Amino acid sequence: MFRLSTFYTVALSYDGKILETKNEPPTVYSDDDLERLAQKIINSDNEVGTENNLVFYKADKGGYLLVTFMDNTVINESAATLLRYTLIFGVIAMIVFFVFSVFIARKIVRPLEVSYKKQKQFISDAGHELKTPVSVVSANAELLSREIGDNQWLANIQYENERMGLLVGQLLELARTENIVPHMEHVDFSHLVDGEILPFESVAFEKGLVLSSNVTSGIVVEGNSVQLKQLVSILLDNAIRHSKGGNAVYLSLSREHGYALLSVVNKGDKIPEEQLEKIFDRFYRVDTARNDEDKHYGLGLAIAKAVVTSHKGHIEVFCNNGFVEFKIQIPSL
Repeated sequence: MFRLSTFYTVALSYDGKILETKNEPPTVYSDDDLERLAQKIINSDNEVGTENNLVFYKADKGGYLLVTFMDNTVINESAATLLRYTLIFGVIAMIVFFVFSVFIARKIVRPLEVSYKKQKQFISDAGHELKTPVSVVSANAELLSREIGDNQWLANIQYENERMGLLVGQLLELARTENIVPHMEHVDFSHLVDGEILPFESVAFEKGLVLSSNVTSGIVVEGNSVQLKQLVSILLDNAIRHSKGGNAVYLSLSREHGYALLSVVNKGDKIPEEQLEKIFDRFYRVDTARNDEDKHYGLGLAIAKAVVTSHKGHIEVFCNNGFVEFKIQIPSL
């Protein structure tokens, strides 16, 4: 019959003399080994403890001392084996669960991914398809205006066609930014930002705003200068358009932990929390009425996000106490 543990006993007198040793064969311990351990144990204060793989118990039997040993080798080896197989099967189970989770996640996300790609393709196709007719309408309206002179209905056609042309241009720009890998080079971002600020100072002044800036010099990034100029232009234009007269628009550029940090702040209407998450979506507009008036279609910030993404950066927006801040992080050199 298989036993997990083997028991041994050693009886000793109070002065440590061996009276009897019970060591049934076969055993891995000799009588001398057990007796030596027993003599060591009776001289200690511990009644229960372990020595090597032996668990011992010391008892006073009234006239002699009895030390009982239990060989724990098999139990220890079994526990180690159980732990080893538990870890192995646990790791295998985690791997299987991870693979299964990835598979399920991809199945769930796949329709959204396909829909997103189709939306991008539609925007690109629509932009290209509309470009020619918009140009034709513009040319014909210009020729007609030379023949008949000023006309209210013709002016409406030209106005709406101009708006359509702007929309088509933004659609094409968004498609290019998202689908074409830009040429990257070392760009003096500080110099670029300073250059983009100048033309907007007069725009801000006309609206009764003050455009102030604090640009740290010498910040260089790996990027596309055309796209980065467009990024700064979009953010400044957005801040000025949504600022109230008499307030300031503030731009800062600094370097921190290997990143160029661009911040544009303006004071305007409070943006609800639920709209902050959607503000970079295509065609999303916080103030629909005002955007209808100023010929903006909710594509500027979507283009800005696409530019930041193509530069391996991050863009986010905050609104606190009426101050709206756009923060951009782009890896610097």
